Amino acid sequence: MKISIKTESAWRGTSDCRSCGIRDMVLFADLKEEDFELIHAPIDDFEFDVGHSLVSTGAEATALFTLRAGVVKLVRNTADGRQRIVRVLRAGDVIGLEALMTPTYDADAVALTPVQVCRLPLQVIQRLNRETPRLHQRLLGKWHQSLKDADDWLADLNFGNARQRVAGLILKMRSAADPTVVTLFSREDMGAMLDLKLETVSRTLSTFVREGLIESMDKHGRQYRVRDVARLMAPSE
Repeated sequence: MKISIKTESAWRGTSDCRSCGIRDMVLFADLKEEDFELIHAPIDDFEFDVGHSLVSTGAEATALFTLRAGVVKLVRNTADGRQRIVRVLRAGDVIGLEALMTPTYDADAVALTPVQVCRLPLQVIQRLNRETPRLHQRLLGKWHQSLKDADDWLADLNFGNARQRVAGLILKMRSAADPTVVTLFSREDMGAMLDLKLETVSRTLSTFVREGLIESMDKHGRQYRVRDVARLMAPSE
């Protein structure tokens, strides 16, 4: 379910990007006061529940989204009809960057956790991109970083045996605030990320708990405490 927090003009109320708590991480970090005068379309704040699709493959690309909080998966369908998670986005990442180059979105963006996003109309970004070199450079940087992250994600998490893949995901998803804490997803999502069967993922996580590499912190099996980073970095078969 979508909850609209803000639908007024940009820079008013909760859509005040000048006061954004993660502004240094997002597209508008380098904007100057005069740049704000170029913005006339609404920039809205939204909250989405787990499982909500922010954008869909093939849908008309009308906006970009800055992820302020939460985790989003980018999903693409393979030639044989399977779904593969090609990247996970977190706070500061931009959803739908392809809208700057193509008329449609090229992946599904689905909330893995409750998320907060800012919806940036495409015309706002296009105008700032034309008239504000600072934003143009930031967009180029975000584009380059997103391509690198996607390549790294696929390379890192599709290498090795099941233990190595699950261990790699655990290490990647550690909290920036507390690296000993990791929040994971459904076993189905983890299987789609790692190209492993659900049963294999569940069995591997159980083995890691039994061996003392991780410790469950909730009854749902989503949050763990990392107990042995060294062994996770070089897990044996």
